[in-house]
Amino acid sequence: MGYKIAIVGATGNVGHEMLNILAERQFPVDEIVALASRRSLGSEVSFGDTTLTTKDLDTFDFAGWDMALFAVGSEATKIYAPKAAAAGCLVIDNSSLYRYDPKIPLIVPEVNPEAIVDYKNKMIIANPNCSTAQMVVALKPLHDRARIKRVVVSTYQSVSGGGKEAIDELWDQTKSIYNPTDNKPPKKFTKQIAFNVIPHIDVFMEDGSTKEEWKMVVETKKIVDPNIKVTATCVRVPVFVGHSESVNIEFEDFLDEDEARDILREAPGVMVIDKREDGGYVSPIECVGDFATFISRIRQDSTVENGLNLWCVSDNLRKGAALNAVQIAELYGREILKKG
Repeated sequence: MGYKIAIVGATGNVGHEMLNILAERQFPVDEIVALASRRSLGSEVSFGDTTLTTKDLDTFDFAGWDMALFAVGSEATKIYAPKAAAAGCLVIDNSSLYRYDPKIPLIVPEVNPEAIVDYKNKMIIANPNCSTAQMVVALKPLHDRARIKRVVVSTYQSVSGGGKEAIDELWDQTKSIYNPTDNKPPKKFTKQIAFNVIPHIDVFMEDGSTKEEWKMVVETKKIVDPNIKVTATCVRVPVFVGHSESVNIEFEDFLDEDEARDILREAPGVMVIDKREDGGYVSPIECVGDFATFISRIRQDSTVENGLNLWCVSDNLRKGAALNAVQIAELYGREILKKG
């Protein structure tokens, strides 16, 4: 049995990845449609060996379609997601619009698949923030063993998290460094991103944190455990694709680094590459195009009673967005549609 799938925002970076991953994972598709705004109407996108011509999102009828994977901003999602849901089509949304609605499940399938049953509240499932998604895949199996009290995370987030304009800005500024007459001032970012790092993602909040940092706190609590304390510093770095995170974890119970390594090796969605030698860890450029969340540099933190440090890397366009959405679609098909 196959499904009728709509990809909303098919011409964007995440929409492209959704189509690629559906084909790579041989998702059971009977029919698939690529939807986009009118300015992109008629553009062609690839789905495996098939070329799809985009159709107009504004006039599309979602009745009779099983699932719609949304890869558009919150403003467009606010208009079209309720229409799809009202037509009986499950919405899997990659924007931040619905993540904090208590009636809408926020799902990372390796972490909280049981939350799928709450889809029926509004026929919408939310995809978490890219930085949260990769971190909670690593946190959950450790939390099950030793109960996490507190997490301190610093992120090193690639520009692709800011969309095509951000990628172009890094590329153009990098080239202009070697051509002083071709100055490229920041437009997408608040400061030059080439050969620089920017400790600012999304808008500032009253307490001095940014909204990106706030998202990691709230989403980790919703997905894993509301009792976990989280503090985050989110930084944009001059990397095209692949988010990295330095994660410090304090547990209620002692967890030896060797046991933690063994637990993570068995955890779904995790790949441990952790050798204490030159190059015995994963950097963001090495994770691009991969499904896994890579964990390296696992070690005891002697400054707290029950502490561990680790390094976490993942392709943010995949696990942080498109892959997680497809995994939710697989979970919904397996647990809900097939069971009737």
